[in-house]
Amino acid sequence: MANVSDDWAGSRRGTRRAEPDRPQQRRARRVNWREARSGLLFVLPCFLLFVVFRFGPAIAGGVLAFTDYAIGGEAHWKGLANFRRLVDDPTFWSALRVTVIYTVLAVPLTMAVALGMALLVRRSFRGTKLLRSIFFLPVVTSLVLAGVIFTWVFSANGPWSSLMRLLGLPHGSWIADSRLVIPALVLVSVWSRFGYGMLILLARLQDIPTELEEAALTDGAGPVQRFRHIVLPHLRPALFFVAVIETTVSFQVFDTVYVMTSGGPVRASYTLVFALYDQGFHYFDLGYASAIGLALFVMTLIVALIQRSTLGRQQ
Repeated sequence: MANVSDDWAGSRRGTRRAEPDRPQQRRARRVNWREARSGLLFVLPCFLLFVVFRFGPAIAGGVLAFTDYAIGGEAHWKGLANFRRLVDDPTFWSALRVTVIYTVLAVPLTMAVALGMALLVRRSFRGTKLLRSIFFLPVVTSLVLAGVIFTWVFSANGPWSSLMRLLGLPHGSWIADSRLVIPALVLVSVWSRFGYGMLILLARLQDIPTELEEAALTDGAGPVQRFRHIVLPHLRPALFFVAVIETTVSFQVFDTVYVMTSGGPVRASYTLVFALYDQGFHYFDLGYASAIGLALFVMTLIVALIQRSTLGRQQ
């Protein structure tokens, strides 16, 4: 009986000690909520600006795609007329073809260069940090400035034409040749974008346990086998992310096209976004331009889902 009494008394004492903690927990929750509310109030102006200037234009563009609207005029509902016009517009299909060709060339080449550079600077050696900074520098360089410089580089008297002449390859102005203008724009894209992919892949490479590669090396695995069976499976999520980002950027290419070619020659570099700009700000047909933008969004989404079902299926 004494043991039972002691246990009962101890349990009562434990209950009495726990009771004062409940008000303290409630006060702590109130303090946490007050701090969270203060933080939300500070973030609210930036959040509202983001919603208004990011989602607002996107929603307005989606609505305008179903109207006949010009700057300064009134919007008249047209339903699917703008999309029927897209189907019958040869300029749209030509722009789509140019965009697809550009994307098919730019994305794999950018990813290959990014992966190669990431593997190059993966190990620490003298000058590694400097190389990483140099490789990433084009990403933060203005595309307008880069377009001006590369316009001279690919001109008839530029260094690229001189190099092609020395190698016995087709020379002259690449941006004035309808067959070579897309490869020229792709090279500019690779130069300006590979640093971003390199940074993402490098971060993933540094997370690979060194014990795995050391064990494979001990078992006699060569560089190709280690890359295929150890490095590549670990890189799959990062490769999927880089592929989606680079595909989206390639579908939306505009800056270099505007600066270097203006869609020429003979619309050989006339991309979808340039067609959107042309319809909206040259012909002031914002309804049709919005329809092009909405179609571009849907196509980009479909391609991203396809990539998700291939590269991302084992994540």
